[in-house]
Amino acid sequence: MDSLTALNGGVDEAVAALRSGRPVVLPTDTVYGLCATPYSEEPVRRAYRLKGRDPLQPSALLASDVDMLFECLPELRSRIGPVLRALLPGPLTLVVPNPARRYRWLTGARADTIGIRVPQLPEPADAVLSRAGSVMATSANLPGGPDPARLEDVPPEILKGCATAIDAGELPGVPSTVIDLTGDDPVVLREGAVSAVEALERVAGLVAE
Repeated sequence: MDSLTALNGGVDEAVAALRSGRPVVLPTDTVYGLCATPYSEEPVRRAYRLKGRDPLQPSALLASDVDMLFECLPELRSRIGPVLRALLPGPLTLVVPNPARRYRWLTGARADTIGIRVPQLPEPADAVLSRAGSVMATSANLPGGPDPARLEDVPPEILKGCATAIDAGELPGVPSTVIDLTGDDPVVLREGAVSAVEALERVAGLVAE
């Protein structure tokens, strides 16, 4: 099998797994992520159980691009659409209003907010996401464990429970920076790939426009 056939086969397998409700491991622009289809509750719960994640912990909705994000969460178009287009794609997780309480199995304890990402994915994960549209994603580690920069850093019990895993080599290994945009002022909830100072400067400049 040549490399192109292998690559396409990996993409096909991952897309089929997601569509059938099975979890997969995908590389992102930060760390390896444990992913599942976000469109129904059970696949997300299956991924949570595999990781040992508290059901009240939120997970991000990763979209292939900003337009797909707006398809998933149409209320964002008029609320903060221009801000999101200016910030994304990139290694940011943005907590935004979710007034329709969509994807309640992703939101944790705060159903009226949701975390979103539009990552700059390496090959071939970008091909998977472009076909899947969006996924639920959390870092492919056990609670409190190190963020996986390489596929071999993903705990074997997670890999064993996934339908497939795509290897893109070594990633930066630093998680996304999380910014809460639901209040009067943006708040950095977790400093990661983008420094807190830089993140707040970028957001403040956009909100002020």
